[in-house]
Amino acid sequence: MSTTAAAAVLDVDGTLLDTAYLHTVAWWEALRQHGHPAPMARIHRAVGLPPDRLLEQVLGPHRDTGADPRITTAHQALYDRHRPALRPFDGGPRLLAECAARGWTVVLTAPAGHEPAELRRLLGAAPSVTVVPGTAGSDPVRAALALAGGAADHAVFVGATVWTVRTAVGCGVPCVAVETGGIPAADLRDAGATEVHPDIATLLAHLDDSLLSRPRTWGAALR
Repeated sequence: MSTTAAAAVLDVDGTLLDTAYLHTVAWWEALRQHGHPAPMARIHRAVGLPPDRLLEQVLGPHRDTGADPRITTAHQALYDRHRPALRPFDGGPRLLAECAARGWTVVLTAPAGHEPAELRRLLGAAPSVTVVPGTAGSDPVRAALALAGGAADHAVFVGATVWTVRTAVGCGVPCVAVETGGIPAADLRDAGATEVHPDIATLLAHLDDSLLSRPRTWGAALR
């Protein structure tokens, strides 16, 4: 009998916590402080990438990469100013509880700088929820599956950016996307999302028809 876990991997940034535009503004200010003014629209489109890849996307591959650590540190300091006010999207805590009740092993991919205990508190998550630490340059989806003891064909990913959707699909994990990060549904579908919802509350309302309905239902659909 297989012991492979059925993992529901949920990205926190912009999916469960309303952070996408806070990151956009923090990157904009950090770049400006270091002599790299950039349009917020371009920055917003890159949110969801690891810092080195975000800076390459915004500034191009021929930038002085020696400044990357200083810009990244400035972004984190600017973002941290807003942390006391962070709140989950409506339905976020309930979605975690519903996934666990339906038999999923729930795994959260954490933003850089957030401790697991802090995220569990913000999201009302049970101690059993696994949190993958936010590490620059890491592959959070593979790390989540490794921690959960899961496999791509037994997992579903929930995210809100083109980049995280592409990462999940590239790992062979089907993806549910939400538009809470400010990315249009068409772009999320083009990135490979199987289903897209306007927000977490709408996903919850249609959970019985979603990839997240139940692990066995989804597994049967794959065969």
